[in-house]
Amino acid sequence: MWNRPRLLNAIADLLVLAAAGALVVGLVAWLIRVPALPVRQVVFAGELAHTRRAEIEQALPAALRGNFLSISLDNVRTALLDLPWVRRVELRRVWPARIEVKVEEHRVAARWGDGRGELVNTFGEVFAASADAAELERLPLLFGPPGTAPEVLRRYGDFVESFQPLGERPVEVLLSPRLAWQLRLGNGMRVDIGREQPKSPVAMRLQRFIDVYPDLVARRSPRPAAVDLRYPNGFALRAAADAKGK
Repeated sequence: MWNRPRLLNAIADLLVLAAAGALVVGLVAWLIRVPALPVRQVVFAGELAHTRRAEIEQALPAALRGNFLSISLDNVRTALLDLPWVRRVELRRVWPARIEVKVEEHRVAARWGDGRGELVNTFGEVFAASADAAELERLPLLFGPPGTAPEVLRRYGDFVESFQPLGERPVEVLLSPRLAWQLRLGNGMRVDIGREQPKSPVAMRLQRFIDVYPDLVARRSPRPAAVDLRYPNGFALRAAADAKGK
């Protein structure tokens, strides 16, 4: 082997590369372990409407252990995602001592369920968070079996659009465990729509009612307290006393 210079040169090159690699690994390990390169700034992009500074200051210290290189961005992300109004978090390191944070908060669309403090965001995702009582009062109330929030929210949008020409607006939408639809209008009237039917879809039964609403319903005195659309070829109006008995 000693009389083969090319082989010796190749071995020497490999040893140099190995030594350089070990030096780099050692340097990185040292940088990660030593208290150098501290994080001096955590900068949030944009304003947060619901998440308070005190909540962030309480959540972050445990996740910010280490220096600029060793801090786990996943831990920081998890700590922020645990805050009630935080939906999504993006993070990036900015050399030499700053971490930039972009937080997407839930945009609330409705209240969800019955008194458990749950809300629905614009993506149809259910989350638990507290909000101003006046803000909550302005939100529609949606009900449905677990996992149905996206469908209930979509239907709510359809119902709002359907009633808009009448100057009415749904304030409650319920999907029962049997997948029957019921809603309550801002004027207090309850509308029982029922389940989807191949020959008489929900949209068709509702539109039939809306078409005659101005003449047959709005002009009645007193106005019916409830309407039952669960008939294939018509609907039934109920006075206040009948509606209470349902």
